[in-house]
Amino acid sequence: MSRTLATYLRLALGLALLSCLAAPARAAEPVEVAVSGVEGDAQDNVRQALELPHGLVRDGKVDRLWLERFARQAPEKARVALQPYGFYRAKVTAAVRDEKDGKTRVEVAVDPGEPVRVVEVDLKLEGEGAQQKELRRLAASFPVSQGQVLSQPDYERGKSALQAQAQTLGYLDAGFPRHEIRISPDLATARIRLTMDTGGRYYFDGTHIEGGSEYPEVYLKRFVAFKEGDPFSYAKLGETQLNFANSERFRQVVVTPQREEAKEHKVPVLVRLTAAPRRTLRPGLGYGTDTGGRFSVHYRDLNLAHEGNDLDMSLYVAERLQGFAGRYTMPSASDLRSSTSIQLNLQREIVTTYQSRLAAMEVDHNFGLGRGEVATPYLKIQQENYQVGSVNSQARLVLPGFRFSKDRFNDLVRPTSGYRVSLDLRGAHRYLGSDTGLIQGIGNASALIPIPGRLTLHARINTGYSLLTDPFAELPPSIRFFAGGDQSVRGYAYQSLGPKDSSGRVVGGKHLLVGSLELERALFKNWGVSIFDDVGNAFNDFANMRLMQGVGIGAHYYTPVGGLNLYLAHPLEPNSPPIRVHFTVGFEF
Repeated sequence: MSRTLATYLRLALGLALLSCLAAPARAAEPVEVAVSGVEGDAQDNVRQALELPHGLVRDGKVDRLWLERFARQAPEKARVALQPYGFYRAKVTAAVRDEKDGKTRVEVAVDPGEPVRVVEVDLKLEGEGAQQKELRRLAASFPVSQGQVLSQPDYERGKSALQAQAQTLGYLDAGFPRHEIRISPDLATARIRLTMDTGGRYYFDGTHIEGGSEYPEVYLKRFVAFKEGDPFSYAKLGETQLNFANSERFRQVVVTPQREEAKEHKVPVLVRLTAAPRRTLRPGLGYGTDTGGRFSVHYRDLNLAHEGNDLDMSLYVAERLQGFAGRYTMPSASDLRSSTSIQLNLQREIVTTYQSRLAAMEVDHNFGLGRGEVATPYLKIQQENYQVGSVNSQARLVLPGFRFSKDRFNDLVRPTSGYRVSLDLRGAHRYLGSDTGLIQGIGNASALIPIPGRLTLHARINTGYSLLTDPFAELPPSIRFFAGGDQSVRGYAYQSLGPKDSSGRVVGGKHLLVGSLELERALFKNWGVSIFDDVGNAFNDFANMRLMQGVGIGAHYYTPVGGLNLYLAHPLEPNSPPIRVHFTVGFEF
């Protein structure tokens, strides 16, 4: 325990030192404006109103006459800045003080007085959408209510929310024929009278697509997120824009509602497309501690047979992994997220724990269930020749299965919040043509949780469970579970953890449990540092489960194509090397 505690203390000290070194140095200002008497947003508004004018301080010297004039004007500026927050009877004084350290201080003292309180809120909804539940809910929770101190920013925020929601529902002409705040400073009261007229509701008319003529019209219509007759929605226009852009088939996408051509509240939509190159050939270089140095060639045809079909092929060569992967995808004509694909995978892998030669073919159908949700039934057939420990064998598996995944991240290059969950359930049986029988479930989940102070918590868990009808020795390595490596338990070599045979060689296990916590601190614009704790292992039964642990620090540099990550990991296992380096980097040209 003392060794582990000392390791954590060293890691925490290192992260704190890096954070302190990264804090931007701020030059001392010769003039300081101090505001007392009010707090919160009101004080912030006063500070903003009393921001020093440009030129008052030059080359570290203060223009004294200008500063005195600024101080004389400060009370009136402060009083005006306080009014939006209900203080209409404030008394303000300002004085210039010379400090002993040579600095000058403008002290602004505020006596806010009795604030103006709201004694009446008369808020009405009129027009065709007056009964919409979303609008009525917003009206009922309007941020300014009777008895509160008047806050004009909250009032404007409530107005904007009502109008934005009305437009989201298709009421494009929504406005406020009456919007009044009647203030009586002497009585310290305010009366609000606000009426929103939604006007009539607008609907989508037909969609005209210009450009992209090399794609079938039925294929292009898949990307349109609305149908003719649906209520008009700017959100649906934005979703349509993203659908076209994310397809990677178009260099430029412009979605324009032609409101000026609307008839009977029906808005036509124009989509202008500029096609991207249909075929791409990209070599790639990279390095990872799991695979070693690697080279790849990636070919893609995005419009095979002029039906929008996608042919994706990759040839990759690394120190420990070589192979070919090909995928032919046929999109569904009815749904953007649905497709049918055929995959071919030829792979040779040589690691310290096993050697494997694999040939596999898979047919699957993706069903888009919602934003970020995909369900996939599939059938996979594979032949694998392998050596694990002292066993040389081969296996044929026919694996029907079902996958489900859901993810949502705020950014694909450098996410700071979001999550991903996936589940894969598959099985094999001799009646289906397999050499062995099993049922296997694999579950993975990860989350990014933002924390104040430019911190992000990464949490990850990977699980696997196998139910066998035949001896474990008949399972090929691709079906067994191993732990250790960049994406598993750092501090240990790739696939080096798991049950061992009688000679002490790792042969993998029937089950898997791996968890990780990593705390990252963002530095500057593109850098970050982190500390982490990984724990887990592969095993054959829960009673004899032994979890291995690794802790360490990481440095990250983020580029437009992803992150470059360097980890120094310390395995908490006796007689292990004190430090293992994990490094991944990859660019495509």
